[in-house]
Amino acid sequence: MLIWIRGAALAAVLVLVQFGGISPAVAQTATISAVAGKPNLLLATYDLGKLGYVVEEFFLTGTAQSYRLPDSPTADGNWSAVADKSAPFVTRVVVVRPRDAAKFNGTVLVEWLNVTSGQDGAATWMVGHREILRRGYAYVAVSAQIVGVEGGNAVMAQGVPLKKADPKRYGGLAHPGDAYSFDMFTQAGRAVRAGGMLGGLKPERVTAIGESQSAAFLTTYVNAIDPLARVYDGFFVHSRFGSSASLAGTPMRGAEAGYPDHVRFRRNLRVPVLTLITETDLLGARLGGYHASRRMDDRHLRVWEVAGTAHADNYLFAGAFIDDGSRSAAELARVFRPMTTSMAGSSKVPFNTGQPHHYTVQAALAGLDNWLRTGRAPVSVRSLRLATGGRPGVTPSLAKGANGMALGGVRTPWVDVPIARLSGEGDPASFIGMLAGSTAPFDQATLARLYPGGKADYMAKFTRALDRAIRAKHIVADDRQEILDVAAINFDWKP
Repeated sequence: MLIWIRGAALAAVLVLVQFGGISPAVAQTATISAVAGKPNLLLATYDLGKLGYVVEEFFLTGTAQSYRLPDSPTADGNWSAVADKSAPFVTRVVVVRPRDAAKFNGTVLVEWLNVTSGQDGAATWMVGHREILRRGYAYVAVSAQIVGVEGGNAVMAQGVPLKKADPKRYGGLAHPGDAYSFDMFTQAGRAVRAGGMLGGLKPERVTAIGESQSAAFLTTYVNAIDPLARVYDGFFVHSRFGSSASLAGTPMRGAEAGYPDHVRFRRNLRVPVLTLITETDLLGARLGGYHASRRMDDRHLRVWEVAGTAHADNYLFAGAFIDDGSRSAAELARVFRPMTTSMAGSSKVPFNTGQPHHYTVQAALAGLDNWLRTGRAPVSVRSLRLATGGRPGVTPSLAKGANGMALGGVRTPWVDVPIARLSGEGDPASFIGMLAGSTAPFDQATLARLYPGGKADYMAKFTRALDRAIRAKHIVADDRQEILDVAAINFDWKP
């Protein structure tokens, strides 16, 4: 789910598509052309240039192919796709790269843009951009789906597709349909790997990322396309539900195209895959939850189910737009307080404030990158504990502790030393509220019971829990002081 509004000359890149085990598709040539001016993509309300980053836009032109499965798709995700039809395309990519090559860390993150709002949205960038910027990643946003380019059916019709937002700039774009989006994303990855769009930077690792609807497409990509394309070095599949997209391009309800309601990651993954699952994703929100798509970690899979998280939250709605790394603790503290309204809509209950999600996404990006650099996978984490469910057809519920917090999963100080009950379950009467979970601040009597020594008692316990999360590599050490400063401020805040 995502909801935002808005937003030289290079050599051709030869794209040769070779498939092991099937006849190779006809070799295609994808050309990359730079586009002057400001891209239509909301990444921030602050100036990325002042942070040492260059933002550029390119058009990617070529011929893409669709895929099909010779047999019925199975819930285990062990799919063998074959090339089907072909069609011409012109789409766009946006590149955010360090201006100083010496600050580039060698990794390019390639995001499959989210189109739930009816236009392109950079969901994982928004939640995790602080880590991306401070570590010197290059970031590439790909308009992979037709809704972002041409328009069409979307879960929320708030946004404006590129060709309508700026016909002069984007009138020449042409998207043949989401059945071709998988190969378009492959060709974008190959273009990134060739380095032509990176201003002379030489990529050492190219990682695919995507959230929500994009995660559904990436799940299918990992299961069916990656064994053939072999372009990406790793995948961050962020906040997926139980199903996946179909190869025909049906996004979140693959069952409508004959795909299972619950799809696991294939057993023989080619490269590392780290997936982060919020409570909302696990239980499902008008969609099948991930609870029935679980499988054990193995050498190429790590799953982080994070307690106290929601699919969307305050940070996504408000903090992401302003947080350039220089905001004061007081400003950030306001972001992490209960609110019931946002640019995305409103809810009868306060949205999840978002700290566990934001900070663990940053740690997940760091953990996956370290995995690709060193070959050492993050330590496996226990799953969130279910009271009911865990298989198709059984309504799931979370097992909860004395403070109403979910048990198990990735632990953070906001759930182990709480001042409010954070949940992935929100207002079912509101689409946004359903996705954005809830925050229930504790009353003064509860706070006095939990922290009889007052604020000093709370901060001592919170600090110990934070340091445990840092040692577990579920929070990045660079965030420690910021987190402590915000916690101290918000303990004194009264609803």
